[in-house]
Amino acid sequence: MEQNNYHGKLQKATGSGFDAKSTSKEIIKGIDLTGKTAIVTGGNTGIGLETAKTLAAAGATVIVPARDAEKAKRNLEGTPNVIIENMDLMNPGSLDAFAEKYLHSERPLDLLINNAGIMWVPLRRDSRGYESQLATNYLALFQLTARLWPALKKADGARVVNVSSGGHQFSDFNFQDPNFLNREYETLQAYGQSKTAVNLFSMELDTRAKKYNVRSYCLCPGAVGQTELAREAPADLFQKLGYSDAEGNILPEVAASLKTIPQGAATTLWAATSKSLNNIGGVYCENADIASLNSNEKIIGGVAPYSLDEKNAKRLWKLSQEMTGIHFDLS
Repeated sequence: MEQNNYHGKLQKATGSGFDAKSTSKEIIKGIDLTGKTAIVTGGNTGIGLETAKTLAAAGATVIVPARDAEKAKRNLEGTPNVIIENMDLMNPGSLDAFAEKYLHSERPLDLLINNAGIMWVPLRRDSRGYESQLATNYLALFQLTARLWPALKKADGARVVNVSSGGHQFSDFNFQDPNFLNREYETLQAYGQSKTAVNLFSMELDTRAKKYNVRSYCLCPGAVGQTELAREAPADLFQKLGYSDAEGNILPEVAASLKTIPQGAATTLWAATSKSLNNIGGVYCENADIASLNSNEKIIGGVAPYSLDEKNAKRLWKLSQEMTGIHFDLS
């Protein structure tokens, strides 16, 4: 009987030997990626930059598509095996152009790491009228994966690794009004539903893609300090979440719990390279292992069962095709 992760059936730790403090260097130790090609979105900053550098150091050719190519060149200067391309996640035409250029090279794609995203931003819409966190964090990921599918299939053993977040617990996916057209915009809900969408898609993609020897994973990198993600978050939001005091100072216990960037990149790299995942996919990972199910929204960590719902995963696939205008046919 074929296994899938609908309703979290496979959400059981593998006993990887790693934990929340494990770093990118520890994960990649002894792994040789010579001859492999990886695409890392958002690979020019934060945990994406650490991911790209680590994969390149292990021998992979790493392609970093970036909206700001000059910034990417500065941040990746001196890193071997890296190619920088132009791409803007909020521009569907830009995604298509990047994918078309890659497919034209006729290279297989061994690793697609959909790392780029935005968080806790004010209400914005793309040219189609779609809310920006949904458009950037999920719809762009769906479109890029669909467009690059021929190269993933050609690799015969590719992995798609989608960076989600524990923030998926802020919201289930709202099929009635995903773009906040008829409800008040709330940035945490928008972020949460975009990451729930990532979880649902990752699970459904794996179910459909595994017969072509392509596996899919999603993950929470953890709360990571020193990234640019929360730069637009309103100051009172951190107080509301219990992260800061009334003056906006991060609470000491919160600061002490933050991961470093190498620790934040560890789970991405584990999902991308671990041999223990060779025969399992569609799972949500954290702390460099498969996470457990968590139905208690007051407890941090784990994966919410609603983000692994079979019916909603199939419903979201259909909606994603309608919203992007892309028929994602895996044959």
